[in-house]
Amino acid sequence: MAAVPRVPMPIDPAGARMPLLDAVKGVACALIVGHHLARYGPMAESASVLAPSFFGWLAQHGRLAVQIFLVLAGFLAASSLAPDGLLRVERPMARVARRYARLVMPYLAALSCSVVAAALVRPWLNDEAVPDAPVIAQLVAHALLLQDLLGYDALSTGVWYVAIDFQLFVLALAAFGWVRWLERRWKVDAARARWLAVALVLGLVAASLAVFNRDAALDDTALYFFGAYGLGMLVFWIGRATRDSTWRLAALTLALFGAGALAIDWRSRIAVALVAALAIAVAQRRQWLRPTAWPAVWQPLVHLGEISYSLFLIHFPVILLANAVVDHWWPDQAWTALWGMAVALALSLAAGTLLHRQVEMRAATWKAVLALFAGLLACGVLSAA
Repeated sequence: MAAVPRVPMPIDPAGARMPLLDAVKGVACALIVGHHLARYGPMAESASVLAPSFFGWLAQHGRLAVQIFLVLAGFLAASSLAPDGLLRVERPMARVARRYARLVMPYLAALSCSVVAAALVRPWLNDEAVPDAPVIAQLVAHALLLQDLLGYDALSTGVWYVAIDFQLFVLALAAFGWVRWLERRWKVDAARARWLAVALVLGLVAASLAVFNRDAALDDTALYFFGAYGLGMLVFWIGRATRDSTWRLAALTLALFGAGALAIDWRSRIAVALVAALAIAVAQRRQWLRPTAWPAVWQPLVHLGEISYSLFLIHFPVILLANAVVDHWWPDQAWTALWGMAVALALSLAAGTLLHRQVEMRAATWKAVLALFAGLLACGVLSAA
């Protein structure tokens, strides 16, 4: 079956709202959507002749924006799970279940749209980005966020990152849970337990950057991505330093730590993650993350960041439909393709806003999850008929 190219991106749909971080999410999300527009379908090929360098850069490097989301996800995970380095969750398994439900509600709805869109365009859009008709096991694997680990082709672009985001959250929670167990089992005092938690995260980051992230065979696992995610966690704790000298020393140590990883093996994705982490550290120290720190002129970007998870999930089926229409009625016309890309972007924003309001913002319940899961199975069966 034809596989959808794996191009990254997560967002933490449950994270606390900070206008600057939402604005950064908005910019990164726009880059990801632009990357997919420049990479998938005949519209990209036709429009690229108008600005080959720009479209080439977007298609090749736009995906690096995912590193920003990884760092932000780690930052928000530290703030919600262990703001002082110690686990503040009394029922970890319930928290994991809640995280899964919050992630998959909009994910299942968007995946159903992707399955339907692929079925509609498959007869008249001959492109490798169009997924083949799914089988039941493939749909179940996607719903359980196991599709890559089980070797199934993706039904939409970026679905792998939802699975990785969930894995990273569980890994972080397990690490903090282990420290709590040691604290209670061996009567470790709170101060030492905090340092142990930080050391554990630092060790996982080092292992990821130096070993796991250099092995492409592991890119279906959280270990591959924990380097960037863990940098975000460390940055959150660095920002809580009470003394400027302590903050400077910690930030410098983090910078040298990242530089060492790049000296071992230069990777653009890790360089972007390191720069993003250090930029967030500075913003946090200068109090730029406060809700009152940014004027209303930034509100459009803030709104884009707020809907970025839903936009990320839903824009691929919109791109498929736009490509099918343009390629059928106006093939090989550069300016028409460019206008088609603009329309696809506008429709994606509208669809993302709708998904955000109608699904993502609703209370996460198992009844809703099961209903959306059943909807995905129904869409898959009908599309394969």
